[in-house]
Amino acid sequence: MKKFLLIFFGLFMLIFFISLLFVFFQKNMPIGERVALIRVEGPILDSKDTIDELKEHLKDPSIKAIIMRIDSPGGAVAPSQEIYEEVRKAVTKKKIVVSMGSVAASGGYYIAAPATRIVANPGTLTGSIGVIMEIPNFSGLMNKLGIKSEVVKSGRHKDIASVFRGIKKEDREILQNVLDNVHDQFILAVAEGRKMLREDVRKIADGRIFTGEQALKVGLIDEIGNLEDAVKVAGKLSGIKGEPEVVSKKERFSFRDLLKGSMPEELTDVFPSVKIKYLFTP
Repeated sequence: MKKFLLIFFGLFMLIFFISLLFVFFQKNMPIGERVALIRVEGPILDSKDTIDELKEHLKDPSIKAIIMRIDSPGGAVAPSQEIYEEVRKAVTKKKIVVSMGSVAASGGYYIAAPATRIVANPGTLTGSIGVIMEIPNFSGLMNKLGIKSEVVKSGRHKDIASVFRGIKKEDREILQNVLDNVHDQFILAVAEGRKMLREDVRKIADGRIFTGEQALKVGLIDEIGNLEDAVKVAGKLSGIKGEPEVVSKKERFSFRDLLKGSMPEELTDVFPSVKIKYLFTP
């Protein structure tokens, strides 16, 4: 019996150490030539997951190129800018190919701009280079209900964009200046990312959308194709011979996602707030 237990224990330890070695070499040694697929889907509300995934693939020596599959109408300004900045840094280390799905507009286009190559379907909706701020006005409803909002503030503009009153002329000028500045940041980001003249970008940066075919003509994308075509482009650019293996992170949903705000936008908009967005809103 003791001999049997010793043999069993020895086999168990052998399998355990082999497993450890396999995990170690898998993480630290190149296994074939692969391309990674990162999916950016829905409104851009947070940048952490996308940036973490991007950095993880940059560290993996077996990943020769990265494909970003974007199917997003855009979203918040700051997360879009954070993803843009990391993509801009990433292209100096590995080839980044963007594959556009149904929509890659406004912030969805913003994050694509610095990529090595952008591939879109003929009917993809993209562009929408502009900024929007939507402020509800409940003053009429409150007057009908006989409800008043009393405000105590330390500065003249502290309650700017309040939903309980309309926007005054001076308030509108301040907010318009903010939007114009953020819009200029968008134009500069596209110009630098696409290596275009700023004035050429400004001519088409009036919020209009383009189909993939139209975007190709004005220089916003590089070629027409689907996700499979983008995979081939990534393989070719990175020098992979044959069809590259595509690896992607499996999506898992947890209660933590709710705590950090990954919930339907309809729920997050229950409580109005001032939001500046790179967002295409058809």
